[in-house]
Amino acid sequence: MSDQETIELEEEEYTSQLTAPVFRRILSLVAPYWHWALGFIFTILLVSALDAYFTFLNKGIVDAGINLRDRAEVTRLATLYGAFILVQSGMVFTCIYLAGVLGERIHYDLRKRMFNHLQSLSLSYYSQMSVGRLMARVTSDSGRISELVTWGALDSTWAAVNITTSAIFMMLINWRLGLMVLLIVPILVVIAVQFRKKILVEFRASRRANSKITGAYNENIQGVRVVKALGREDQNLTEFQDLTGAMYRASYRAAWLSALFLPAVQIISSVALGAIVWYGGVQSTQGLLTIGGIQAFVSYLTFMLWPVQDLARVYAEMQHSIASAERVFKLLDTPSEVRDRSDALDAPTLLGQIEFDHVDFHYEDRAPVLSDFTLTVNPGEMIALVGPTGGGKSTIVNLLCRFFEPRAGVIRINGRDYTEYTLQSIHSRIGIVLQTPHLFSGSVRENIRYGRLDATDADVEEAAQIAGAHDFIVTLEKGYEQNVGEGGNKLSVGQKQLISLARAVLARPELFIMDEATSSVDTLTEALIQRGMEALMRGRTSFVIAHRLSTIRRADRILVIENGKIAEQGTHADLLRQRGHYYNLYTQQFRQQLEVQYGVDEEGVVEVNEVMTAD
Repeated sequence: MSDQETIELEEEEYTSQLTAPVFRRILSLVAPYWHWALGFIFTILLVSALDAYFTFLNKGIVDAGINLRDRAEVTRLATLYGAFILVQSGMVFTCIYLAGVLGERIHYDLRKRMFNHLQSLSLSYYSQMSVGRLMARVTSDSGRISELVTWGALDSTWAAVNITTSAIFMMLINWRLGLMVLLIVPILVVIAVQFRKKILVEFRASRRANSKITGAYNENIQGVRVVKALGREDQNLTEFQDLTGAMYRASYRAAWLSALFLPAVQIISSVALGAIVWYGGVQSTQGLLTIGGIQAFVSYLTFMLWPVQDLARVYAEMQHSIASAERVFKLLDTPSEVRDRSDALDAPTLLGQIEFDHVDFHYEDRAPVLSDFTLTVNPGEMIALVGPTGGGKSTIVNLLCRFFEPRAGVIRINGRDYTEYTLQSIHSRIGIVLQTPHLFSGSVRENIRYGRLDATDADVEEAAQIAGAHDFIVTLEKGYEQNVGEGGNKLSVGQKQLISLARAVLARPELFIMDEATSSVDTLTEALIQRGMEALMRGRTSFVIAHRLSTIRRADRILVIENGKIAEQGTHADLLRQRGHYYNLYTQQFRQQLEVQYGVDEEGVVEVNEVMTAD
């Protein structure tokens, strides 16, 4: 995730409030496990009520033991106390167990729903959202929601019930003194919440500064050669000091407020405690309050302090969780631009005629990429797409694969609008080899088998032989069981291309697409890939995007794509003879290959007749 993206993510935290729609959505996550939730809430209530009741029992033990010297009553109350301790211990275990199970089930459901939904979204969504943001949704944001539903509910319910039950028992002991204590609680709550708000503001500023510092570290380390070459050390240090200074000031203010918070609460509590002891003593001299009653009031006041502070903490964490919930729900509510119709059918085959009928396309609000694009491709034909970068070549194959859909016009397969077919039936019949192939963590065999899980080991090895990958695979330490590493980082680009090609061979596609698959490999590897391509393309319709002459000159038809339109089309020989756009690309972009194969004159002009004769 980039520095700017990190800052934007942090800007989103602390800004959301709990609204009715968000609250209902959160409750809907709990609904499938309502029996777990009810048991969870019940055990919290019981544990909190027993916490307050223990202080009430202590009052009885003190009064019976000190004032009345009633040993039998003390024994009875102590036995009752011990029994309730055992009950509470069992309830605490049950409460934590239910909270853990409930949280993990909600977290599991959210992760699964988001993963499934992400797989259904169109490629346009991924062009707008970074991987870092999506990972934050699936991991930290979903985790915060489950924590809000479980541990957040546990802490807030425990705090609220403790305060309520303490207030009830105090009113039962002495209502006048109880009212005095209850007047203190709102003051403590307001102070706690206000302190938390101010601390969070400073903490947020510190996090933003830290993100900028991280970005500065990253840029300076990666660009250290440029920094040294341009003598930027002193200026970079000055800029870095400004960033660290901003973080220090924000962190200092947050630490100062945090240090001030507890003493402020303690001062108010001490004043309240002194008032209770004084007034309780007056009540005691009048026979309206016992020593045990005074001790109970002191305990209840102390007992209320932690829940009040805990509510302030839960309030702060709730802002994180609610913001996380809104982000997750926004992701789950994002519709896919490309999805199946309700009456979609399975495509019987993709081997028929393919038509682009006056197709227009643009990405989001950008300028048009294809304008009034029309093309008819016959079954089994090999089409090569060439042209300048940004001309629309990759867009054509992306539309054909239905990763995107036309903004206007129609794409037909076998004479029918391809949106009448299901996405799965189209995608399952297409094989793609990209310029930068992606391999998944696992063995070579698992990566080749990725598109056809029912393939046998023999099928895998046969596909590798057809693709020209078998010879290098058997030289690996573990052969087909060799782990390729994350993204295939243990293999070279050419080796990854060959495995990707073997994967396409094994999938037995009816339509094959090759997008710059040989642009980053050496000549020997290119020859292996071409051999595998020829075997794969036999009897299949194929589209090849490439700049190397050796890859496209065998095409049945070459299309020169410029500004979203077909500038020229024909065979390799026909286009060279025309001396138009393709001829210019041929002489400019493929000059190195021509020097090796045919030679060029001093001005770089190729004699077409000589090339044709050589061909």
